[in-house]
Amino acid sequence: MNFEYSEKSKALQQNLKMFMEEHILPVEHEVYAFNTNPENYWKRWPGLDALKEKAKKAGLWNLFLPRSYGELSPGLSNLEYASLAEIMGRVLWSSEVFNCSAPDTGNMEVLAKYGTKDQQKKWLDPLMKGEIRSAFLMTEPEVASSDATNIETSITLDSDDYVINGRKWWSSGGMDPHCKIAIVMGKTDANAPRHQQQSMILVPMDTPGLKIIRPLPVFGFYDSPEGHAEIILENVRVPKENMLLGEGRGFEIAQGRLGPGRIHHCMRLCGMAQRSLELMSKRAAERIAFGKTFKDFSSIRQEIAQSKCDVEQARLLTLSAADKMDKAGNKEAKDLIAMIKIVAPNMALKVIDRAIQIHGGKGVGPDTPLAHYFVAARMLRLADGPDEVHMYQLGKSVIKKYAN
Repeated sequence: MNFEYSEKSKALQQNLKMFMEEHILPVEHEVYAFNTNPENYWKRWPGLDALKEKAKKAGLWNLFLPRSYGELSPGLSNLEYASLAEIMGRVLWSSEVFNCSAPDTGNMEVLAKYGTKDQQKKWLDPLMKGEIRSAFLMTEPEVASSDATNIETSITLDSDDYVINGRKWWSSGGMDPHCKIAIVMGKTDANAPRHQQQSMILVPMDTPGLKIIRPLPVFGFYDSPEGHAEIILENVRVPKENMLLGEGRGFEIAQGRLGPGRIHHCMRLCGMAQRSLELMSKRAAERIAFGKTFKDFSSIRQEIAQSKCDVEQARLLTLSAADKMDKAGNKEAKDLIAMIKIVAPNMALKVIDRAIQIHGGKGVGPDTPLAHYFVAARMLRLADGPDEVHMYQLGKSVIKKYAN
């Protein structure tokens, strides 16, 4: 196992760090204030497009896509991209500047891997150019969506069209004013074998019958401008050519989509935790209480030391998963992918919580990224499957391995 980065990855890491220092961090508070102002909900910060153009010119664009797609992707491996995801994770909104934000990354991967030439031309090309954004509609309010076989949205063939009926929520990206296309997961055949009932289909957001009911805040954060939407689909009709890969292939697509996405999430969490560690260390060196600098209290040193261990352990485990995916594929790496999805969000929550505690009142306010980090990390214990599902599957796999 060799985690030595390629020269290409090292160069991109250096360029990305410089870009973050020069262009992202100086406007971090301005963007945060804009995005959290209710008057600006579902509007884009005015300077965003200019930053995107700078990122394109710097060669920091579509870094996530594991295989090359024309001139718009550098074709990095999962391991090569992992460190870049960590750097971007230090500022929650920065991934979009480099066209590397969810759910677009997963949707682009689906279209690149499973889409037809026509589907790619119509939707993948403008997504990769950053001209539009997208949404992913899977979770439903009426069923336990951690078991995707529960999903009830119907996708019914009617002559040359599919007709879709259902209700979705936590539809990531659905509120963005530039969101033009959604990937919808639903049931095409309730009588098929359990994992062949579901399909994924492309639905333009302006299709009649698709209605946004409301935006859904996460612990009070609306995550504007992309947000999370509750959406109803009433007799939504799309051409049968919009089906991805074929009927009954939804689970197959989901597994191809979620593997890399979990690497991205977990490395971004490492980025949040690493920056939290840096912020708490600086705070400990500056503040005085009871006649001593924070850093001279044994308990503070222990919190920082434990945080350093926790971040490094989660980082190495995630890099190990990325390396395994590159060498052996998603299926062979499934246990490691489950492990990182369990470990990384919980690690980040612990480290961020310690940083908040050391910052005191400042830690829960808007002057540091810590409060928003905490919300994002807590949400990621649920996104892409809750801890319990990953532990259930991982435990089953481990028992099978050692019980025979």
